[in-house]
Amino acid sequence: MVSIKDIARVCGVSTATVSKALNNREDVNPQTRERVREAARQFGYLPNAMARALKTNKTYNIGVLMVDKAESGLRHHFFASILDSFKVTMEQNGYDLTFISNRIGSQTCSYYEHCMYRNVDGVLAACVDFSTPEVQELMASGLPVVSVDYVSDGNYAVASDNAEGIRSAVEYVLRKGHSRLALIYGEDSQVTKLRKHAFVETLKAHQCEVNEEWMLQGKYLHPELAAELTQKLLAMENPPECIFYPDDVCAVSGMEAIRNAGYEPGREVSVVGYDGHPIIQMLEPHLTTFRQDTELIGTNAAELLLRILHKDEIPDSERIRSVSGKLLEGETVAQL
Repeated sequence: MVSIKDIARVCGVSTATVSKALNNREDVNPQTRERVREAARQFGYLPNAMARALKTNKTYNIGVLMVDKAESGLRHHFFASILDSFKVTMEQNGYDLTFISNRIGSQTCSYYEHCMYRNVDGVLAACVDFSTPEVQELMASGLPVVSVDYVSDGNYAVASDNAEGIRSAVEYVLRKGHSRLALIYGEDSQVTKLRKHAFVETLKAHQCEVNEEWMLQGKYLHPELAAELTQKLLAMENPPECIFYPDDVCAVSGMEAIRNAGYEPGREVSVVGYDGHPIIQMLEPHLTTFRQDTELIGTNAAELLLRILHKDEIPDSERIRSVSGKLLEGETVAQL
């Protein structure tokens, strides 16, 4: 392997000069700097990452914490899409990504300990139970952390505007003439609480009935449970006219349960999903849903983390970024 000493010997300069030239320092003669850099290219020299980290106190390594309850990992379209745009922006700025877990080899560790072991410069925390002690430890560790869809005092976060999403979908359904609306929601989380609150408050604002029996807890990305809860709603003496689901996958499962119950989804029982999954948008009838802007969420998360790493002054008003989405009207909400 070519070393910095080899480059210095070939160019007839000191190792200090080589180091300065490779780091584009201005106190090196331009011709010398270019000669050194050309020699490094020809010999395939790459600086040792550990040595560079010791010198600059930066590893250009970002930890990614993604541990979702549904255990879908990168198959989770929402977070996978966010991670993709986050990755593009971070790599454009010279950073690599490392997934953080609670294991190092055969040993168990905390997320914070894994971050220390990998010596990451910062962390993106997404698709994780933020209420657990080990996640809270990481959030309070002093490491630069940007969370997705989780906002707390003093943290940096990028969040999809879930209240806007539910509000716009409910108001659209009400304009279609519906008045009996049901909600199947996901596990307890900050996002779930925001969606439930927006659902109830929007109905109240339009003087519509809020029926607790029509609000059932399911699970995100759990189609079997969504189908079971759909059957429960339809078997009621006074069933709802429209059912809201926690995500598009559950909505598709709900439509199948509606068919199995002898009703036509989108005509006799209306259906609303959430996320705007591009593959599910290809199915017929086209699902009415709220598309979250995952690309913008990922890009904003990367830009915010870069500002923290660069030690930019970030006003309190810019610590939290809210990202709007778009209602896709589809064909699964009937005009009554």
